[in-house]
Amino acid sequence: MIYDIPGAGQLEIKTIILDLNGTLSVAGTVPDGVKQRLEQLKSKGFKVLFFTGNTRNDADDLATDLGIEWKLAKNAENAEDKRDLALELEPETCASVGNGLIDLELMKAVKLRIVTLQAEGVHIQTMLNSDIVVPTINDALDLFLDEQRLVATLRK
Repeated sequence: MIYDIPGAGQLEIKTIILDLNGTLSVAGTVPDGVKQRLEQLKSKGFKVLFFTGNTRNDADDLATDLGIEWKLAKNAENAEDKRDLALELEPETCASVGNGLIDLELMKAVKLRIVTLQAEGVHIQTMLNSDIVVPTINDALDLFLDEQRLVATLRK
């Protein structure tokens, strides 16, 4: 989707990359409303996926339940793995949603960076390198479902 941002020009987002632990799920549970939002995003033509080190070994089940794909960040302790995965996906048309320090390099690689302030917290360096801060994953997904929210937040 192409967004016309007053004072900043056009922003094209094709892919939304989500972090799993602390972002898409909190303490291993996906918040109510996320699955429906993901379905709406896919119907609008967005590619939605998550990157994870699969710490809880639940990525396959969550991806199947949510109807999205996932990619393994092979070294869960290496932020460069997530960055490298993003570099394979036209990062200039990607948005990322995350919260931890492990997401920092991913955030630096993509066009639009969003952090969530959910129960597992957000690392200050990741927040300082983001474009938008929202309270929850649902709020982050809603930015793409209601384009006026995104435009209002990013306009100059």
